[in-house]
This record gives sequence, structure tokens and C-alpha cells, in this order.
Amino acid sequence: MLQNFSSIKSLHSTSPVEQTHTVKGWIKSLRNSKKFSFMVLNDGSSHKDLQIVVDATLENYAAIAALGLHSSVEVTGLVVGSLGKGQSIEMQAKSITIVGTIPEDYPLQKKETSLEFLRENAHLRGRTQLFSAVFRIRHTLSKATHDFFHERGYFYLHTPIITSSDGEGAGEMFRVSTLKPENPPMVSGKVDYSKDYFARETFLNVTGQLEGECYAMALGKIYTFGPTFRAENSNTARHLSEFWMIEPEVAFADLDDVADLGRDYIQFMMKRALEFNRDELEFLAGKNNNPDLIATLEHVASSPFARVTYTEVIDILKKAQAAGHKFEFAAPDWGGDLATEHERYMCEIHFKKPTIVTDYPKEIKAFYMKQNPDGKTVRCMDILVPGVGEIIGGSQREEDYDKLTTRMKEMGLDPAGYWWYTDLRRFGTTPHAGFGLGFERAVMYVTGMTNIRDVIAFPRTPKNAEF
Repeated sequence: MLQNFSSIKSLHSTSPVEQTHTVKGWIKSLRNSKKFSFMVLNDGSSHKDLQIVVDATLENYAAIAALGLHSSVEVTGLVVGSLGKGQSIEMQAKSITIVGTIPEDYPLQKKETSLEFLRENAHLRGRTQLFSAVFRIRHTLSKATHDFFHERGYFYLHTPIITSSDGEGAGEMFRVSTLKPENPPMVSGKVDYSKDYFARETFLNVTGQLEGECYAMALGKIYTFGPTFRAENSNTARHLSEFWMIEPEVAFADLDDVADLGRDYIQFMMKRALEFNRDELEFLAGKNNNPDLIATLEHVASSPFARVTYTEVIDILKKAQAAGHKFEFAAPDWGGDLATEHERYMCEIHFKKPTIVTDYPKEIKAFYMKQNPDGKTVRCMDILVPGVGEIIGGSQREEDYDKLTTRMKEMGLDPAGYWWYTDLRRFGTTPHAGFGLGFERAVMYVTGMTNIRDVIAFPRTPKNAEF
């Protein structure tokens, strides 16, 4: 039974010296001699390993000494204090049961392997020290997300994965259909989706926001945390086709309310990672040649956030460029979108701290954002952090029925297809606001990993759906 075993994490945290325990895990290294062997074991519970001294008098010593990297074993032994460097305890083995052995064609060897090779063997990469550290941190950030919103009275809402509405209006959606592609039913030269499973054209959802707004209008405060899907053909280190989003929605709230909420949420996650995953962070800082990783997280966790409007940002960038700062992409004119380097300039060089940028031009933003009185901008914000740029995007939602439907038509969307969404503006409308955070980008930021494919268990990207 599981309760008869000790985790390596618990052994390190309680230091139960001079007691017999049973542990099970995978061999990380094995150094043999005629009289004894040093086995390094890890069960995944902790970044710290457990060194086990294996005496040659054990009955199955020869078989143990022949085991390969990542063979699985069950060890019973006496936990004692250790004089070894970097460890406070070790185990003196009394018995070892071999559970699973490793053949010669095992892909992971002790030598250094590339991240690309590990992506090709994603079913095994969690066994490496690097990826086990990343995914323990991912767990901490997931738990922190639920704790943060629960403690503030938010309700966790599961929004649908399948939808008939384009939540972002960008059209980059995966179609869901049971029709046979080689011979679909046709009417007037077009596919007849009335014959499909849902009797209409359906897609994988790109956001849970619209459905989330429905329940914010009933429960007051909700958040979603689930997978979203975008058929954007971007093969970059920052894009996935399937990723996880956190999207809170708050009734009777404005943009300032959710900007403050986003700031507090980011700082809460940073603090949790620093508290519970210090060992992993120190390892990743060295592994990724990122000595400032922990200092950066501590800076974000404790700093006040700067606030500035999009219009002010354009002016700052133009002046920086005129003064000689070299941008790869020229500072945009008013109305143009900001590149990542512009975002990073604002929070790394100009303000030297996390920065909230508000009030972007409506022409580069989604249909649901509240229009400002100037008729040119909308009540939205991006939160920028040093090292990455944008980590959160949010807005106050347009609560006026006429303004919302007019804007939808301007953007080529048929309000009839969003009848249930516009109903929220007819039946007891309120000011409301929310934001979205791409969870993998947050994990990238905290871990210092530079490719988003390395912070999700099985990445889905263009031309890649292995495993």
C-alpha cells in the first residue's frame, strides 16, 4: 500500500535519522565498487535526491550493480545523517527489490541531451532533472491560481470546449465535425452543417470569456482555468495551438479593478513559487544560464506596477528612437500594435518594473471591449513584465447593447450568432471586466524556460500532434 512508503520529499523535510524507511523510485546514478555502491534515487516528489549506500553483501548485489539509468527499485533501509556535500541524510540499504529494468536502447542516457531531442521523446522527458523541476513549478502555479481566486470569493467555472461562436473574432479556429471530409452533404454549393453532429458549424473554443461573462452576471465573480485552442499558424517559441488560459470575469467592475486584480495575481504566483520551489528555481537559473531569475521574480513580486496609456507609450518609444535607441522594429505610429521588444523596453528600460498599459486603439482590439468617449480607444490593458513583455491582457467589457452590436457589425460579425451574449446587455446589464492569462507563458516566465513547448507536457503546434 502507498501509505507504507516514505516520499523522498518527506525524508528531507523531517530528517528522520536512525529510522528505517521504505522508498521507491528511479535510479539517477549508480557508482559501483567491490565492497559497496552509491545509488542516487529520486521518486519525483522533490528536487533533492536520496543517496543510498548499497553494501556488496546484499544477496542480489550483482543484479543491482548492473542496473541502468532510470531503472525502478524499492529500497528499505536505515536513514542516517550524512557528511556528504549537499545532503543532510542518506540511506543504508537493508534490501532492494528490482521493479523495472532498462534495456540498452533506452533513449535517455547520462550524457547531456538537447531540448529538441527531449521534445521528440516527450513521453520520457519528465524523468530528467530539468523537466521534473519545470513541472513541479507548474503544479505550484496551478494550485496558487485556485487558491488566489478561491480566497477572494471567485467561483471556478468550467466553460465549454466546443462552441459555435468565435470568441475573439479572428477566425483562427479548429472545426469540430463528424461529417466525412471526402463526401460531405452539400447545399447550394456549401457544406450542409445542419446534417452535422451538432446541426451547425462548431469549433474548439479559443476562449472561455464569453461564457464566463454569463455566469459573472449571476454569481458576481468567476474564473475559468482550462484548455483553449487557436489555429494560428505560428511556429514560434511563444505560441501553442493548445494551451491553458485563466480568465476571471467580475460584475460591477471597471478596468482599474481588474488591473489591480491582475497585478495581485501575478505577485501571488511569484511569491508561491519562491516559497515552495526555491530548489527548482536555483537549479533552473543555473541550467538556463539565467543568474538573475530569482532576483527578477522577487522584484516583480514586491514592486509597485507602473501605469501608462498606449498613447503615452507611443510618445515614449518615438522619443527613445529619436535619441538613438535601436529597435529591430521601428517604434509604431499611433494605431499600430506594439512588438514584444517595445513592451520590454517599457518595463525593463523606461520604468524598470512591471507596467500596465491601458486604452489601446479600438481598431486593433476585440469587439467586446468598452469604447472610450473619444471614439478611438477602448478600456483595455496589457500587463507587461521584465524579460517577457505582455503576460496578461484584459478589458472592461462593453455593457451597452447598441454600442456592442454596432461594433460587431463594423467588424463583420453577425450579432444574431451571439444572441445569448448580447442578451446579457438586455437583461440586467452591469459594468463588468476581466482578463486572460496564458498559463504556459506564466510558467515560462517563472521557470526561465525560453520555449513554450518545454512548459507543457505534450505540446501541440503546427504539424506536431505526437503522443
